[in-house]
Amino acid sequence: MIKARVTVTLKNGVLDPQGKAIEHALDGLGFSGVGSVRQGKVFDIEIDSADRARTEADLKAMCDRLLANTVIENYTVAIT
Repeated sequence: MIKARVTVTLKNGVLDPQGKAIEHALDGLGFSGVGSVRQGKVFDIEIDSADRARTEADLKAMCDRLLANTVIENYTVAIT
């Protein structure tokens, strides 16, 4: 069993209205000094495989085809 964490974030320069809303909400709750908030997604995935290289290739394909919109998002894959 291979466990992986995929983190998807917006590319630099892409507007992040949800991050901006969180930033304003934090200020309203009294957390001053927060300069910027960018939000993203995290996927914890377990794959029944012993082939680490094949699993990494499959995870990247999953990101390219479904988990990330590669036009506006970046992703990282960390196998644990």
